[in-house]
Amino acid sequence: MNAPLPGFAGRTYLFEVDNGASFRNSYSADGTRLRWEGLGESAGQYEDVPLHVAAVAPNVWFVSWTERSGITVSHVMDLNALTVKVFWTWEGETGRVGELHTGTLTPA
Repeated sequence: MNAPLPGFAGRTYLFEVDNGASFRNSYSADGTRLRWEGLGESAGQYEDVPLHVAAVAPNVWFVSWTERSGITVSHVMDLNALTVKVFWTWEGETGRVGELHTGTLTPA
């Protein structure tokens, strides 16, 4: 049986994080890839990444990826409320570091 097409497939969102970071996230038509582009302080940064996706509830999706830099990102995207819970990790000076944030989505 095929998995349902994610509700974000083929869409682009402005993702604004509670720490002031913002991104333009564009999802492939089949929901298997993301092109993120940094805005503001992160302007000029971008990457096209393969996604791991699972349905959590109606129109709520768990989405995760690993970037070339080694940063891992995990989102719980609630497309009903246009909110995101995001957890990202990276290698710090003394080991792996992680942060939990919230954010909002605005269709672009």
